[in-house]
Amino acid sequence: MQNNASAPEGFILEGFILVGFSDRPQLELALFVVALAFYLLTLLGNVAIVLLSALDSRLHTPMYFFLANLSFLDVCFTTGSVPQMLHNLRGPDKTISYVGCAVQLFFVLALGGVECVLLAVMAYDRYAAVCRPLHYTLIMHPRLCGQLASAAWLSGFGNSLIMAPQTLLLPRCGHRRVDHFLCEMPALIGMACVDTTTLEALAFALAIFIILAPLGLILTSYSHIARAVLRIRSAAGRRKALNTCSAHLAVVSLFYGTIIYMYLQPANAYSQDQGKFLTLFYTIVTPSVNPLIYTLRNKDVREAVKKVLGKGRAPVQ
Repeated sequence: MQNNASAPEGFILEGFILVGFSDRPQLELALFVVALAFYLLTLLGNVAIVLLSALDSRLHTPMYFFLANLSFLDVCFTTGSVPQMLHNLRGPDKTISYVGCAVQLFFVLALGGVECVLLAVMAYDRYAAVCRPLHYTLIMHPRLCGQLASAAWLSGFGNSLIMAPQTLLLPRCGHRRVDHFLCEMPALIGMACVDTTTLEALAFALAIFIILAPLGLILTSYSHIARAVLRIRSAAGRRKALNTCSAHLAVVSLFYGTIIYMYLQPANAYSQDQGKFLTLFYTIVTPSVNPLIYTLRNKDVREAVKKVLGKGRAPVQ
């Protein structure tokens, strides 16, 4: 047995073993096919939204600025986690280097935090559009949009700078097997051979700021939106207002439903199998359906696609 002084160095060199579903190889094969398909859909859909938002002047609005940020975020999030997941699912090699695990943990935490805050920013944008339509352009001016987007990115990366190092430095008494297919914080904390109460308390406190506070802002925004919609007399006006918000509400429900389960419960109450499937859901499913949710009922995006593909009407001379 190695002594405590030499264990960290050897542990760093050996890295981790991502167990995943290695006891169910047929399930791993099916998950590989599913994960690859959803990853390709994620790249196609989200890159298309980023390009459309940049190329079509009709989409140079606060709503699409934030949507482009969300799409870029989803591309980064999936690219930082899914290729390693596919590598581990396709064969017997389940290893990941210590540095690779550290980078993956950092970006999963950071980008997940960014999305929490960014969804709250998008809810505020919808509040301004529905509840303050006459002052919308004054409220959501380009400088404020840039500041809000920057605040979202800084909050997520700031949270990860605090939590990722402390999670990685936990003593694990030589344990290398991570009962997951990603280097996720709950799974890594669960491997520790010391009391993690203090770290879990810190994680919960930061989660209040990163997860619950943005969720509170989202709910507050939509309570005001609901009251404003009920005051609209025409059915067409109500439908238009609801259409501008329904896509965002669907994304919020998908994302927060999984993230709250993953990060707002004690490590000893964490179900590994449930955690794995929920991680699969918000890692590969949610980012791939976001573009569909935002575009299927969105006339502006459909028209932008036609314009970029050269199928729009010729300009009137």
